[in-house]
Amino acid sequence: MKHPKPGEFPFTRGIYTDMYKKRLWTMRQYAGYTSADESNKRYRYLLDEGVTGLSVAFDLPTQIGYDSDHPMAEGEVGRVGVPISSIADMERLFNKIPLDKISTSMTINSTAIILLAMYIAVAEKQGISAEKLRGTIQNDILKEYVARGTYIFPPKPSMRLITDIFDYCEKHLPKWNTISISGYHIREAGSTAVQEIAFTLANGIAYVQSAIETGLDANTFGERLSFFFCTHNGFLEEIAKFRAARFLWANIMKERFGVTNPKAQLCRFHTQTGGSTLTAQQIDNNVVRTTIQALAAVCGGTQSLHTNSRDEALTLPTDESVKLALRTQQIIAHESGITNYPDPFGGSYVVEELTNSLVSEAQQIIKQIDEMGGSVSAIENGWIQNEIIKSAYDYQKAVDNKEIIVIGVNKFIEKESVKPELLKIDIKATKNQIKLLKQFKSQRNSEHVKTNLKLLSEKAGTTQNLFPIIINCVKNNCTLGEIADILRAEFGEYHQN
Repeated sequence: MKHPKPGEFPFTRGIYTDMYKKRLWTMRQYAGYTSADESNKRYRYLLDEGVTGLSVAFDLPTQIGYDSDHPMAEGEVGRVGVPISSIADMERLFNKIPLDKISTSMTINSTAIILLAMYIAVAEKQGISAEKLRGTIQNDILKEYVARGTYIFPPKPSMRLITDIFDYCEKHLPKWNTISISGYHIREAGSTAVQEIAFTLANGIAYVQSAIETGLDANTFGERLSFFFCTHNGFLEEIAKFRAARFLWANIMKERFGVTNPKAQLCRFHTQTGGSTLTAQQIDNNVVRTTIQALAAVCGGTQSLHTNSRDEALTLPTDESVKLALRTQQIIAHESGITNYPDPFGGSYVVEELTNSLVSEAQQIIKQIDEMGGSVSAIENGWIQNEIIKSAYDYQKAVDNKEIIVIGVNKFIEKESVKPELLKIDIKATKNQIKLLKQFKSQRNSEHVKTNLKLLSEKAGTTQNLFPIIINCVKNNCTLGEIADILRAEFGEYHQN
């Protein structure tokens, strides 16, 4: 098929006519660890080094709705992200960072509504109104059931919280991306490139359908939908994958949902280089892998990019490793010359053939999912999970048999390697996080906390939008864990079969 110019429907060649000639992609570096104070230092360091957007990683207790002092949080506080239990934590996290000047992406799903409420409340304390806030909240629960596992509630109430965010943000946060429909974690769990596209867009269809059923207009909320893809080592296939995703989503929005607003037809996406492609052996090789992957994302037309650091197969990255990862983006942006050419591989026989093939194969998978009753049904019956498991097994078998070569792992192996300097988690800082939380709880007005949690409990069983109630909860010093517990009591917890 012949594709129109960049900026023209179905946007295969890019969502803007000039792409990076007028404006570069947003350069983000995903970060968060130990405590709000330590993470704040990392954000300010990154801003000084030239990042153009922040990307927040939360620890596991925060992701699954437990405060840092909860027994379930023991040993996990601050390990893989920043612990945020209260509005006070969120204030420390963004200390001296003006929220009207910076775009913030938050990788959070089951507790997304609570963390975004805290962000809005902190902005208010800075004197910044919600309509000035720019950024993205991941808010993609379906892929948690498929690929990551940080879910709390069953699919139906989880979808309700997501559409509550759509509805509230449409009225009050017009610049905020209300969801980042994520193929990244699907790919990292072991899917193929075509499965990444198909499963992600099938989830997107489910979110759009759910929002329409609540009375929202896809021509309006569709403008704030965004996507999150992975980029792996298959340079040309990855470029084609991004092109195929844009083509497919534009047609899905137009043909399936009757969307006529061009802005609501766009597949705008953030990209992260492939964490699963990083190796603990010969970690400097990861710089090369990340460069190839980042260049593929840029040639594929990403709107935002995170580049992984060389030491992430071993631990959270050091300042020096993060800076080198950021410099990789900056060199591509300012020295490669690739930004002068929108869709530089458009017209290439190989890339066009790959694009067409990925479109056709993804359409077949989406059709299969439709025949099962949609993405939620395909997840509930385990079909999508099983397809990913099969692909992951096939890939690992190919590596084990040396049909796929991974340098330093199954070829060009070194007997001894130099041990790099690694970042160490400060246990004292995590203990201090718990101490500060206990102080916060002891000093607040407990009656205000009880009143707001009681109201949330009463309204959770209705169809009323819970977002304004949750915002009042965090403003009145209810913690993330307390709010999540109220919703657990009403919605129940989801357990995989």
